[in-house]
Amino acid sequence: MTSQRMPLPTAEPVSTLPLDEVAIMSFAGIWRSWGRGSRRRLVLRDVDLDLTPGTAVRVEGANGAGKTTLLRIGAGILRPDAGSVHLEGWSGEGNWREYHRRIGVLSAGDRGLYARFSVRGHLAYAARIAFLPRPVRKQAVEEALVRFDLQDLAKRRADRLSQGQRQRLRLALTVVHRPRVLLLDEPRNSLDAPGQAMLADAVADVLGDGGAVLWCSPAGEQQPVEFDRSYAIRDGALEPA
Repeated sequence: MTSQRMPLPTAEPVSTLPLDEVAIMSFAGIWRSWGRGSRRRLVLRDVDLDLTPGTAVRVEGANGAGKTTLLRIGAGILRPDAGSVHLEGWSGEGNWREYHRRIGVLSAGDRGLYARFSVRGHLAYAARIAFLPRPVRKQAVEEALVRFDLQDLAKRRADRLSQGQRQRLRLALTVVHRPRVLLLDEPRNSLDAPGQAMLADAVADVLGDGGAVLWCSPAGEQQPVEFDRSYAIRDGALEPA
């Protein structure tokens, strides 16, 4: 006996891009569910979202609304059930290397650090796996240390950093390779006022270079940057906030 997939509901697509603009990154017709059979739960429903040069877009929603799922799909970590994501013409499935050279991903929480790695060791490793050319890696690491005020902590192990210092390191890892697109999941967590200013400056640098930012956070939370567009995920659909 074969099980049948739960039919997907239909939804009117949300237009997020003026006709005269070209997107750096596009999410087209994204559907995603979790679970199987009677426990299958629809998380994202026909999501269309375009990120244009020099713009910061915020997506808010309740816990479990699908914000992190959307970012993971954008990062190429998770496959959608249907739909596609393209970044400057590249697909994560078509050319992983070129796709990942262009994105910086910050997950929520404080994960992604190795306890016994030093701050500088983390940054050097991140520069390598982001495919930075060897001649510019050292300079990129030093610039990231300065930008996030980590110079005095460069030799310290990650497990001996405070929560705020860990978050500054995670932000530094996200931008060390100067990505075209930032995918940020609750990036202001554990940051004090100076840390939030560093975050805002990093976002401004990406936008100033003609890149784009997708920022996901809970509804109602105050943010240290201004957004060009804001949306909310409600019942799996993307709506203007």
